[in-house]
Amino acid sequence: MFAHCHRFQCVIASAPIPRLIRTTKYHHPVPTLFRPTQHYQFNDRLCLHVTLNDSVNLSLISRRENTRAAATQRSHSEKEEKEVALLWFKHDLRLDDHPGLVQASQYKTLIPVYVFDRYICSRLSSQMLEMLIDAVQNLKQLLRDQSSDLTIRYGRSEDILLELMKEVNATHIITEEELEYDWLNLVHSVSKSLATVSGEIPRFIFWQAHMFEFENWKEIPDSYKDFQKMRKPSVAPLSCPSLPVLLLDVDRGELPKLNTFRGNAEGNSCPQFKEDWGSIKSKSASSILEALKNNDLKEAKTTQTFRDEHTQNKGPLFFSHEAADQMAIGAGTTTALNALDGYLRYLEATWRDDWQKVHDRVRPTETRLGASFRALFGCALSLGTISRRRVYYEALKYERERNAGWLSPLGYSAFTIAAAVEDSIASEWYWLLAQKSQQQGINKGLSIRTWKWRGHLVQYTTAGKEGPAVVLVHGFGAFWEHYRDNIIAISKTGYRVWAITLLGFGRSEKPNIVYTELLWAELLRDFIIDVVGEPTHIVGNSFGGYLISLVARLWPALVKSLVLSNPSGTVVPNYSSIAYLKPNPNSTVSQLGSRFLLFYLRIMAGRLLKKYYPINPERADEWLLGEISRASYDPNSVVVMESIIDLKLSLPINYLLDSYNKKVLLIQGEKDPLYQSKLRSTMLKQQCDNIVVRSVDAGHCPHDEIPDEVNSIIDNWVKQIEESGNSTIAEGENVYEFMS
Repeated sequence: MFAHCHRFQCVIASAPIPRLIRTTKYHHPVPTLFRPTQHYQFNDRLCLHVTLNDSVNLSLISRRENTRAAATQRSHSEKEEKEVALLWFKHDLRLDDHPGLVQASQYKTLIPVYVFDRYICSRLSSQMLEMLIDAVQNLKQLLRDQSSDLTIRYGRSEDILLELMKEVNATHIITEEELEYDWLNLVHSVSKSLATVSGEIPRFIFWQAHMFEFENWKEIPDSYKDFQKMRKPSVAPLSCPSLPVLLLDVDRGELPKLNTFRGNAEGNSCPQFKEDWGSIKSKSASSILEALKNNDLKEAKTTQTFRDEHTQNKGPLFFSHEAADQMAIGAGTTTALNALDGYLRYLEATWRDDWQKVHDRVRPTETRLGASFRALFGCALSLGTISRRRVYYEALKYERERNAGWLSPLGYSAFTIAAAVEDSIASEWYWLLAQKSQQQGINKGLSIRTWKWRGHLVQYTTAGKEGPAVVLVHGFGAFWEHYRDNIIAISKTGYRVWAITLLGFGRSEKPNIVYTELLWAELLRDFIIDVVGEPTHIVGNSFGGYLISLVARLWPALVKSLVLSNPSGTVVPNYSSIAYLKPNPNSTVSQLGSRFLLFYLRIMAGRLLKKYYPINPERADEWLLGEISRASYDPNSVVVMESIIDLKLSLPINYLLDSYNKKVLLIQGEKDPLYQSKLRSTMLKQQCDNIVVRSVDAGHCPHDEIPDEVNSIIDNWVKQIEESGNSTIAEGENVYEFMS
């Protein structure tokens, strides 16, 4: 359930440098299960507390500094006391507004370094790799202009940084605090590598660049409504400090060519996949559907071909993610800052060719009001060549220029200004929310992780150390916590379990984009490939059941078997053809309907939930209702609701399952208030030869209403498939006797 995102305006204030610098000293090799580090250091009233656990989460509690001079003005004697430091750039490829650079400038010798890590680069698309190379090249030039230089390496970060630390006798490594699990894992690996150094072990100094300051994560509210009420002043962006001249003789390295990464990406495959990972990800859902319509899957276009063709199409209705990649502005800091100036001035006539190129890209990417900002600047923000604080500051600065030095309480004078401001605040909120969720997970003994997909934060959890992989997908309005009594229980029976919160739901980010079933299917595809890393048994409830059926139809190599719990979608007997109906974004019906429906759901959510739990209504408790209500106030929640209203689900679910030549389990709640249970299960059995039906005495959400029974059913199902060694339906096999 979702709600309208109200504008949140903050007053720009001359705030101190973020109190987000932390020093960590690793005295021992760090084991798989991190033990707490009892190392504290006080520097300008900075209290440091580091907690490391199995999800590689790092907790920071720090006190606010009162003046910017505390971090920028150091005495000459203090500067000489510090020796050699490595400034490890990751996805903060800029000199502007870089708190870590301010700290690093205090060292006598500073070695800026960027590592093209093989593991990280293998997960990037060719388009992102091109932008990454351009961004690093621009960063190198900017450092040279400061009498410094960027040391570039390619390989494993653990080995390279260890070798470099030994070569220059560095005492500190300065790098950005991480949120994403992959990057946290990488920092963990580097820390283990550095722990092998004989003598004094190098120390980490971590930094962050939040727009709004909090004393600690406990101050961050769970609700965006409460966050708005706090009206915290924003932190102003920092200028680039003077850097020490780099006199140390170190091999600077060279920028790799794009083809350097291709062999690495192609080799990143799983033996259990019949297709290469890159090949699976390169074909979009739209492309595969078009090929299936023509009965020739071999003609499915690759991402590049699809991108090339779609960039020629006119109008936002045909605008795809692949085309959006092509429209993004260059990722280098110089280009990004200049493009930001041009974007904000979209309503002004310009004689500048570079700004005109930006203006020409705004309208095609404005698939809905304000969507053009993230479409154009998403890559630059992901690579960190421009900061949220800088975007926010420049947007409000320009707004003041247009309004004689003041901000109107009635809104912004240009939609581009509104888009930049609101996207910056929304992105900051979801970052803070993800950080708090991870810390709450630590306190509850849960491993709550963050995965960045196409520049957006997606939350998930995992449990279990060994056994077959099982992925749980929630339904409409829910989140991974809806499997609260399934995740641990299933993992204890011998499985590795993942539960994801889809983009646009729960505590995952809700970007201002057009949401479709194909987008969510591609999200699940990439989650299986990038996070799970192997074919999986996948469980889906309601709308999630429809999505996993779509994944199985489009990329069957990723799915060992399906477990559908009261899935959405129509059943069309004897269908003769298929047609995917594209959404109609910005329709008046969806815009008005979404706001009315959100208002209605907030009032009626409690009663509706009770109807969905007819056997155990007490399971529709205050926590579940509260979390659904909380998410409805998140930024852009109304955007998600508009897309939900506009969803057609035009592909019959029996079409998706009929062509999936593997076993499917249907868990049908006999008292489901949304469907005629007996009729629906009977029709699916008649239309699909690969379905096994298990009827249970429950409503629409059996996994949460009767978790013990559903957990047992899933356990028996997966065990039988794994023991048989093959989930494919053999010719003449009676699938209805499979679980008898």
